[in-house]
Amino acid sequence: MKKTLSTVAILLTTAVPTLAGEKLLEDHFERNEQNESREQLGNDWSTNSKARAAGNKQVDLADGAMHIYRHKVADHGVSVVHDLSFKDVTITMRFKIGSGDELGINIADMNEKSVHAGHLCVAKIRPNKVMLADLKTGRMKKEIRERSKAKQLSADDRKLIKSKEKSIDVNLSKNTWHDLIVQIKGETLTVSIDGQTIGDFQSPGIGHPTKSRLRLAVAKEAWVDDVIVIRED
Repeated sequence: MKKTLSTVAILLTTAVPTLAGEKLLEDHFERNEQNESREQLGNDWSTNSKARAAGNKQVDLADGAMHIYRHKVADHGVSVVHDLSFKDVTITMRFKIGSGDELGINIADMNEKSVHAGHLCVAKIRPNKVMLADLKTGRMKKEIRERSKAKQLSADDRKLIKSKEKSIDVNLSKNTWHDLIVQIKGETLTVSIDGQTIGDFQSPGIGHPTKSRLRLAVAKEAWVDDVIVIRED
């Protein structure tokens, strides 16, 4: 059952000390597509389905939430995109994933050419693990990614990539709604789930000053609802 907005507001107020910045986005997905066979997300959301899944639908508005699922012909995970401008940010949402699923909160700057596809940092949520990463100075740095694709990573490359990521063990109930908070402040990325701080990670790429895109990255399947983005800078 979808929580009422008042319930969500109470949860966010409890988990986040202040939401004092500028609200850039609020979406509770209380709408339906005009054509159920097509992706019609509205509210300036877009996806990579045309480029990566031969145009097949991979995101559905259902039961007052956003259902994201990878089509069998897709050659890449699903990316659900909203363009926004910020440096420091608080992102809150509800999510639901199953066994083997993963939801990534990926932050990008599409004008940053030193990295592949603008990747700056990411928080990946799995039922058993949360991974925080600086992608800008780590695995998505162009020269490192090119060596990785060519299977030519050196020992120093691997050591560098490892230093740019942090994994934290968790035990999340599967196929159950959870409350997520992802915060970026300066060079620090922090994740909280269900009102509890899971962990944080500090690295230079996280502090990149011009962030311009929020991506919800889904490898297999996930549900997302009640997305709120607050610029804190």
